[in-house]
Amino acid sequence: MDRETYYMRVKKMIAPIIITILLIIYLSFFIWGWSYINAPFWVKVAGLTIPVFLIGASIFVLIERIKEIRSGEEDDLSKY
Repeated sequence: MDRETYYMRVKKMIAPIIITILLIIYLSFFIWGWSYINAPFWVKVAGLTIPVFLIGASIFVLIERIKEIRSGEEDDLSKY
């Protein structure tokens, strides 16, 4: 792989990584705030489960996107 192709792939990875980091920070503040609410235990667990699931899903999607960029499959619409 030549240098130009490498830099193009790195540039395409920057946006998804930044968006995922910002989403994790936002959801972490939500989790932190939700943990201080006076509510029954099951309400807290339900309120904390959703953002934790969303953090896990966003990390999974980021990993899949990085794999897609590294494999060179940039245009998903060409498959259909």
